[in-house]
Amino acid sequence: MISEPVRDCALCPRLADFRTDNRSQFPGWFNAPVPSWGDEAPRLLIVGLAPGLRGANRTGRPFTGDYAGDLLFETLGKAGATSGTYAARPDDGLGLHGVRITNAVRCVPPQNKPVGAEITACRPFLTATIDELASVRAILVLGRIAHESLLSSFGQKRSRFPFAHGAEHALPDGRVVFDSYHCSRYNTNTGRLTPQMFEAVVFAAAERAGIGRFAT
Repeated sequence: MISEPVRDCALCPRLADFRTDNRSQFPGWFNAPVPSWGDEAPRLLIVGLAPGLRGANRTGRPFTGDYAGDLLFETLGKAGATSGTYAARPDDGLGLHGVRITNAVRCVPPQNKPVGAEITACRPFLTATIDELASVRAILVLGRIAHESLLSSFGQKRSRFPFAHGAEHALPDGRVVFDSYHCSRYNTNTGRLTPQMFEAVVFAAAERAGIGRFAT
């Protein structure tokens, strides 16, 4: 299985129709499955939910162009895992060091809510991404859906590894999964996730991975 869907992937009819509508409405946007991005031999893999309509779906780079990216890249910078300056566009020169970012669902879903069949249909791409990245020591999942899809990719029972912000789960292959609430504007505006809470989880994952200021 390839790790990236083709530009006109038709596995999910609802998402394909939404993509077609967006291409008509916003012809200058990326409007395609958003590929993974970052270090080619990462020690830390970050798994989000899906591209945001005006974020990655517009720019073509994960978490680029919306609030979630502002918080994520700022925090990775504090961990010493970036170079350059994040400017919310794919040509800003930002670099990730020891980190790669992907999504459980590669196409933007209406209202940012993929349905179960879409998550399942896209999971082989997540599984193939993981299989390609033997260097990964730690995986940071952003939100319950990413957490559950990742466990299914590893063939693990979800009941054995319940999602909880700040939880750490040791997988049989030695990798460690770190859970965080998604760094969305909604979660931060409601106080469910504070920058300090997010920083603590990102730093823990970076330390386990041995990257940035925690390099070993």
